[in-house]
Amino acid sequence: MTMIFLYGPPGSGKSTIGRLLAEALNRPFWDADAVIEAQAGMPIPQIFAQQGEAGFRAREAAAIAELLTQGDGVLALGGGALLNEAVRRQVEAAGSVVCLQAAPAVLLPRLANGDGERPLLAADLATKLPQLLAQRAAHYASFPLQIDASAAPDAVVYDIQVKLGLFHVRGMGDGYDVLVQPGGLAQLGQILRARQLRGPIALVSDENVAAYYLEKATAALQAADYVVQPVVIPPGETHKTMQTVAVLWEAFLQAGLERSSTVVALGGGVVGDLAGFAAATYLRGLPWVGVPTSLLAMVDSSLGGKTGADLPQGKNLVGAFHSPRLVLADPDVLATLPPAELRNGLGEVVKHGIIADPALFALCAEGWTAVSGNWPELVSRAMAVKIAIIQADPYEGGVRASLNLGHTIGHAVELVSGFRLRHGEAVAVGTVAEAQLAEQMGLAEAGVVAKITAVLRGLELPTEIPPALDWDAVIRAVNVDKKRKNGRVKFALPIRIGEVRVGIDVPDWPHLIQTQSIQNADI
Repeated sequence: MTMIFLYGPPGSGKSTIGRLLAEALNRPFWDADAVIEAQAGMPIPQIFAQQGEAGFRAREAAAIAELLTQGDGVLALGGGALLNEAVRRQVEAAGSVVCLQAAPAVLLPRLANGDGERPLLAADLATKLPQLLAQRAAHYASFPLQIDASAAPDAVVYDIQVKLGLFHVRGMGDGYDVLVQPGGLAQLGQILRARQLRGPIALVSDENVAAYYLEKATAALQAADYVVQPVVIPPGETHKTMQTVAVLWEAFLQAGLERSSTVVALGGGVVGDLAGFAAATYLRGLPWVGVPTSLLAMVDSSLGGKTGADLPQGKNLVGAFHSPRLVLADPDVLATLPPAELRNGLGEVVKHGIIADPALFALCAEGWTAVSGNWPELVSRAMAVKIAIIQADPYEGGVRASLNLGHTIGHAVELVSGFRLRHGEAVAVGTVAEAQLAEQMGLAEAGVVAKITAVLRGLELPTEIPPALDWDAVIRAVNVDKKRKNGRVKFALPIRIGEVRVGIDVPDWPHLIQTQSIQNADI
């Protein structure tokens, strides 16, 4: 783990945003200016008055050097701290510099209303601030990670986390970090050691993923002095059964896993669900780590601590909430996925945009070329939506049910198709069907179905229930869905892009969908 440095002009909110970011990431926070004042025993204006800017900069460089020894955390830097090239090199070697930027029209009121005197801006703020910004414009622009700090602090913190690909999930157990880190698989052992996870490690994967990444993951773990036992299972949803869970339990026993040992799930959603459930139930619970290798797993199943297996009657009817200690998503591994599997994951990405991120939905609306050239941002934004929701409702008592958009009908379609439809494809079909319900009931904004359908089709995802599918079997599968309440199926329905309403009872849903299908056929 490395430090995060907030930098930028006076008034950009480094201290306020730094505290909020540190809280969101469950990390310590330091304010360099506050540390300097504490060490000097006097406020910064007095330091400037007695020792001049050169004296202050010397104190600043010494304070930053000391803070760099503190390890993981968030550090707010003074607005000129990195003008010193030696200090800049030290800081950039120690972590990520986030440069906050805002226009003078935003900064001036903040500075005028803020506490404390700014020595370099004293006496004539309105004149000196634009001059200082002009002098430092090229310097501030030289930092790759730029964030618009004009918005409310919470929104700025959200943007920083998306850009960094770094989150901490609270609300279930002790919480856990989520990292979106290109090249992260090669650093897996170091990352686990930094979080004090112990071996021996059971490295669970399936035959398809193992062919590409098992050797690399094993080598990364062994390089960090872990004893590793690979466990390879058959691929696919048809093997997401209690029989496979029993195979994992036996493998854990043979590997000599103890209650302090770690299970690592290297694979897609099926591997994650099964390995997580086996970890939850072996020795009454082992620590586990998710390393999702499919887009679908990265943005959906790897998050939230849901683990489980299927029964013949339906998906995920057996399971447990058992949070991982860490989720590491390496977007580089997506390079080995076929386009069909990537599109499968995009079904869930679009769903997340519909639920809470119109900007993500708009990105998906740009089509395949736009999204396939920007996997790190796409993964990070999609994960951010789900993380925000599961933190607000860890055990699915309320708003978390919004994540079921498209799943009530989608799961049934997936099951009845014999899993010939991939999960994300089925969710795409289910999302359109459930949007149709919302429009038929007068709940949805006009045009929602058309917008969703157009985006999904632009990504070459299916949008209609296959006509050859056994409709009665779909109805039966929906009626045994695990999201029933008091014997009735409850839907999460889209109202507009960015808003979903949960807990909707639609007694005549099969008729409404059939009617809509007939109308579409007439068109």
